[in-house]
Amino acid sequence: MTTKTMERGFKLILGSQSMARKRILAEMGYEYTIVTADIDEKAIRTDKPEDLVVALAEAKANEIISKLGGESHFAQDPQPTILITADTVVVYKSVIREKPINKEEAREFIKGYSGSHEGVVGSVFVWNLKTGVKIGGWDKAEVYFHEIPEHVIEDLIDDAITYTVAGGATLEHPLVSPFVDYVVGGVDTVMGLPKELTKKFINDVLL
Repeated sequence: MTTKTMERGFKLILGSQSMARKRILAEMGYEYTIVTADIDEKAIRTDKPEDLVVALAEAKANEIISKLGGESHFAQDPQPTILITADTVVVYKSVIREKPINKEEAREFIKGYSGSHEGVVGSVFVWNLKTGVKIGGWDKAEVYFHEIPEHVIEDLIDDAITYTVAGGATLEHPLVSPFVDYVVGGVDTVMGLPKELTKKFINDVLL
């Protein structure tokens, strides 16, 4: 079976270690390599979550480009190399939530979702390293939860994964998924990589 990257004749770099993003990109039919960014996300602040996730994704891309030797390193390649970065935040009662920094914050986050809902804003930033063409954007979704029992909340805050994801909860987590009522918008957006936006941006930067 040929992949979309082979069919279109380009190389793909995913700038993330997120298991969900890796899985989504693979489900879309792409082969890719991983190069991660090391940035201080707290140093990048904006008032609007939509602006923040795009700014963070672009900052990750810039750091990765620097790590790889700059755009000029790819300009003469026979095939274009496409870099994809992304970022996600949760918005709860108009407050932006990123990764919880300790157990107290994780408990506060997850208790707030119980019997309630959260908004999710996710970005994708796509950069053709051969041509320099780049584009970024965002998508939104909402997740509605059933009541989450106290013992489940305590188990979640003892799980290291809780501190690696925006808002402290992922849909696919076995402790979380039974308490998800429904999702408005794309599940892929909630998981960290909006599929349609990603596909569109890849096509746009290859034109």
